[in-house]
Formats: sequence, C-alpha cells, structure tokens
Amino acid sequence: MSSPTLSPAAGRSRPARRARRRPLLSLYTLLVLAWLLLPIAVMVLFGFNDTASKVNFTWQGFTLTWYRHLFAIPNLTSALVNSLTIALVVAVVATLLGTPIGLALGRYRFRGRGSTDLLMFAAIAAPEIALGAALLSLFIVLGVPRGYWTVVVAHVAFCIPYVAITVRARMAGHDPTLEEAARDLGAGPWTAFRLVTLPMLLPGVASGALLCFALSIDDYVITSFNAGRTVTFPLWVYSASRTGVPPQVNVMGTLIFVGGLIIAGANVLFSRRRAV
Repeated sequence: MSSPTLSPAAGRSRPARRARRRPLLSLYTLLVLAWLLLPIAVMVLFGFNDTASKVNFTWQGFTLTWYRHLFAIPNLTSALVNSLTIALVVAVVATLLGTPIGLALGRYRFRGRGSTDLLMFAAIAAPEIALGAALLSLFIVLGVPRGYWTVVVAHVAFCIPYVAITVRARMAGHDPTLEEAARDLGAGPWTAFRLVTLPMLLPGVASGALLCFALSIDDYVITSFNAGRTVTFPLWVYSASRTGVPPQVNVMGTLIFVGGLIIAGANVLFSRRRAV
C-alpha cells in the first residue's frame, strides 16, 4: 500500500498555524508572569505609601519615611532578627547534615538505599501541617519547652531532604574517574574529596543551602506549632493583620526579596564562571 501524501497547501498551512500560536503563547506567558509578580509589586509599592495609620491599603502619596524608620517597631524588629538568625542556623546545619546523605545516595549502592531515597521524597511531599504536628507531639512527649531552638530543630528536619535531593541530583553529573585519577596521582581520600569532588558538588550544596534559608525564613505552619513564645517575622505579620499591617512590613519584605535576588544572581554568576 502506498503511504498517504500531504498536499502542498497542507504543508504550507502548518507553519502558518505555528506562527499564529506564538503570539498567544507569548501573551499567556506574560499574563502568568504578571499574576506571579503582582503581589510583589504591590508590596514594594506600599512600602513607599505615605499613610498615617496602620491600615496600609489605600495609596496616599509617596514617602521614604518607612525606610528611615525601618526599626521603629521593636517587636517587629526582634521578630525579623529571629527569622534571619533561625534561617541562617538552619541553612548551615541542614547543609552539613544533608550533603553526606545526598553524596551517599548519588555515589554508593547499599542496603536500604531505596528506602532512604523514598523517605527523602516522602518528607518533601508530606504536608507541613503533618510534620509540624508530629514534631509538636515529640516535643511534648519529651518534655522539651517550645521556643527558639525547637523552631530550629523543626526547620532542620524539614530542610534536610531538600539538601540531600539537590546534592544527589548534582552527583548524577559527577565523573568518578576524576577522583580516581587524583587517587592514582597520590592524593589521599580526604584530599581527593576536598580538591576534586567537593568543588564539583559546590553548586548543588550552595543551592541546597539557599533553598533551606528561603524555606525557613518564610515558614509559618511548622513554626506556629513549635515556636512557643518565640515570634518570627511570618507569625508577627499574621498576628498584626487583624488590626492592620504597618508599612515597615512591606519595606522588610521588599529588602528580603531584593536580598534573595542578589544572592540568587550571585549564585548563577558563580556557577557560570565555574562552568567556563
């Protein structure tokens, strides 16, 4: 049987249909980006709102007053400091604990590897409320008073799988022959790891640490279960929303957002330079 052939008109119509689809896809992409960036744009804008009350929902004029009086609310300042320090500690501890797990999962085959891998993904897929409630029950059973360090422990438990999975994915592109070549040239196990393996894993380790920092600083659900009397930035903002959010919240949110962009951009530049 002879195969069916397309007419020249049908062949010419396909590029025309594709050309018509491109503007629609571009418009759809722009609308999605606008929807995602709209809350951030409102936050940045209302950080300059010249309001005389805590109700910061109507535009009343441009001012830099809230940037000059950023730390005028002591409770808000202490809540921000708590969030920043907790996120920093969590990023360091979770990275130190999660990196060896990711390295083992990506390099070695051992009994229980599949179960460990499944456990990492299950911890990521589990709802935060389940992990928060489980940790709360654990602290109550052990008689541990909830506060600053219980939040740190809870966030570390939440963030370790993200570091492990990120490092494991980085290990997929690792060439083991480079480390073997270093060993053949006289390098010991630790020297080969420090000079060959670790620099290749560094982008994955840095990405995992930044992800932990971002997840910790804006977490509300797990923190609300295990914070006790410790107040973090998300908890303070939620409690203030009942009476009115002051403009300093928008300013702090803007600075955190800009800081995240700077760190992410620096990480991308660093990765590109290493690739070159």
